[in-house]
Amino acid sequence: MKTILVANPKGGSGKSTLSTNIAGYLAQRGDSVAMLDLDRQQSSALWLGMRGIQLPLIDLLGNKKSDGDYDWLVIDSPAGLHGKNLAHALKLASKIIVPIAPSLFDLDASRTFLEELAHEKSVRKNQCHIGIIGMRMSPRTKAAQALEHFLTSFDLPILAYLRETQVYVNAAFEGKSLFDLPHSLAERELEQWGFLQDWLDQK
Repeated sequence: MKTILVANPKGGSGKSTLSTNIAGYLAQRGDSVAMLDLDRQQSSALWLGMRGIQLPLIDLLGNKKSDGDYDWLVIDSPAGLHGKNLAHALKLASKIIVPIAPSLFDLDASRTFLEELAHEKSVRKNQCHIGIIGMRMSPRTKAAQALEHFLTSFDLPILAYLRETQVYVNAAFEGKSLFDLPHSLAERELEQWGFLQDWLDQK
């Protein structure tokens, strides 16, 4: 089983939106997927509870109905993840995705987190691969330029810029991801996921 940890110490960075849509993408293509919701708000668990039976199955880990045999586990982590809790989460993860929102405060909080990640043993030994998502921003904007400048000292790939749009919000109300929608309703958003999709499949 491959494990994706979606993590950022700051609340409101888009972890749950990203986690649910990654899980939705993997399930839609036919993989067996489970989610582990460690956030106190339990947003991903709420989303799964609203997901219709006609949609590709995504199990909530810890649910009595889950059998534990999956291709992928997506972990929606809590705000403030650090220290021993971070080290334990990294032992499970093969890929870490860090969503960063377009503000000075998010960049500052992310700097400390990325520095802490860089000192973790599994990351130093290249057992975990880290990628960055620019949340609620478009490329060729001031926010995107600020993120790129911020990342120059970390040598980490930007996997996608996901623009702010109501498509994610409206899909979530129905327990859906972008990948459960008719292509015509999310065509522009789906284009932004191309490099991220390729990165998920890299060993």
